[in-house]
Amino acid sequence: MIQTLKSAFQTFGNAWKVPELRTKLLFVFLILVLYRIGAVMPVPFVNSAMMNVYLETMGSGSIFTYLNILSGSAFGNATLFALSVSPYITASIVVQLLDVAFPRWFGGREGRNAEPESKRKKMTFWTRIFTVILAVLTSFGYYMIMKNNGILTSDGETPLGACVIIVCYCTGAALIMWLAEKIEERGIGNGISMILLANILSSVGGIVSNFIYMIQSGFASGVWNGVLNIGLAILSVAITLAIIMLMIYVTGSERRIPVKYAKRVVGRKMYGGQTSHLPLKVNMSGVMPVIFASSIVALPSTVLGFIYGATVPEGFWDVVVRMFNPNSDLWYVYTILLFVLIVVFSYFYTTISFDPDEVANNLQRQGGQIPGIRQGSPTADYIRRILRKITLMGALFLSFISIFPILVSWIISLFGITFASIAFGGTSLLIVVGVIQETAREIEAQLTMRNYKGFLK
Repeated sequence: MIQTLKSAFQTFGNAWKVPELRTKLLFVFLILVLYRIGAVMPVPFVNSAMMNVYLETMGSGSIFTYLNILSGSAFGNATLFALSVSPYITASIVVQLLDVAFPRWFGGREGRNAEPESKRKKMTFWTRIFTVILAVLTSFGYYMIMKNNGILTSDGETPLGACVIIVCYCTGAALIMWLAEKIEERGIGNGISMILLANILSSVGGIVSNFIYMIQSGFASGVWNGVLNIGLAILSVAITLAIIMLMIYVTGSERRIPVKYAKRVVGRKMYGGQTSHLPLKVNMSGVMPVIFASSIVALPSTVLGFIYGATVPEGFWDVVVRMFNPNSDLWYVYTILLFVLIVVFSYFYTTISFDPDEVANNLQRQGGQIPGIRQGSPTADYIRRILRKITLMGALFLSFISIFPILVSWIISLFGITFASIAFGGTSLLIVVGVIQETAREIEAQLTMRNYKGFLK
């Protein structure tokens, strides 16, 4: 881990010495500063304090908890960027699914073989359209939640106040989309990923404050409790670092399938005859299965929270709420469902993002062949078998990262002591580690391109 961090800092240091890359890094920093300003900018006719109270009554098992984390607490404070990147991410996923189901929608008559740049422009256009539509729908739902729970002032409940609030949140979502695209156009890294990274890192101050408060409260109640709290805080940090090391190792792991290219003569030159490899990443689906699974598991308790609020009547519905809450006595039901759904969505997302048949056809057109495997369908079947195995390993890794904090909290609670919460949740840690690694790789690629002298020098 130390070597990885050293390499990352060295990469950013080398990039800072290059004027062009330094300009791009400063541009990304400026965009993130502007985003954080919008994330704390209040919206007219909204009581932010009441929104925080409502979010606490919904409990940690609701979907609002994840939205609040991904928005950097903007959702819980009902600020201008409360919707954060959720409409844009959802629109991007919808466009990807439509591309898989209806290839001619974006590729025209040529379908999957359409010209990449033209297809990309069409997909970007429809992503923007769907983002605006989802922003309008989400803003209206967000407004109704605040109206039904007394979060708005009297002026906010009027038709004009409703229009102002909804337009503010739609504008915020559109601005986030514009800022993300500007990062990709003139900066470094993926725009949405960089914004998510900024949101998650914005909670570091609160985490440090919780550690300090835990230690202070321990000393206030006695020396033994103080020592115990310090030990638990150190253990929490050690566990977080161990999880980060595991993430770095698994995120960079891949299965390399050897590929040998046949020799072919073009004019007076001979091409091919080389051996390469086809890399298949263990965690190919990234953090998306965790987000999908967490949202679905949190849906029942969220819907019941809409209906009954904080006081769900005892009986069947109370049991349902406890089954879908990781902090209740029925936490194991939540954990099992989360585990199963992460595995299912890992396979689903890998299926729509990686096509073994297309890879096999490309290898055949380029004269490549996997040793011992015939070209065409046998190659596709071979890649598909390997993909199923490594997808399972990636799904188990994501499931472990997601349920580990829940298991630790349960084990520690058996001893009747309070344990310092792990610094970041599994989803947050995956986003942070993944974005930093991806950005470092992109910077290294740009440094290599600028330092390359050519074959003749």
